[in-house]
Amino acid sequence: MVQPTSDEDVVGAIKGFFDDEERAVEEFFDPRLPRRVNGRTIAKNDKPTHYKVVSISLYNEDIARLNELVQELKKRGHSRASKSMLIREALRQLDLDDVPRQS
Repeated sequence: MVQPTSDEDVVGAIKGFFDDEERAVEEFFDPRLPRRVNGRTIAKNDKPTHYKVVSISLYNEDIARLNELVQELKKRGHSRASKSMLIREALRQLDLDDVPRQS
């Protein structure tokens, strides 16, 4: 890195540090431009493809029960237990023939 001399200010010390200073500033402050991570260009819109974030509505009692179940799993040694994990496991075990009809 370029060090400032006694005659230069700190801002002046970075002049010439980037090949294209204007482009460097644009890339730093413009969230629409792609970023490079570990030599790979990553666009801001890159999202995981193996899962999606969803929003669902639950009754307060169901949320409380879900939280209790997660805490119980953690007490039993499932340190990575979470609401998502518990819901996924419940879906895996669900038998549609056992679901009562709603009126």
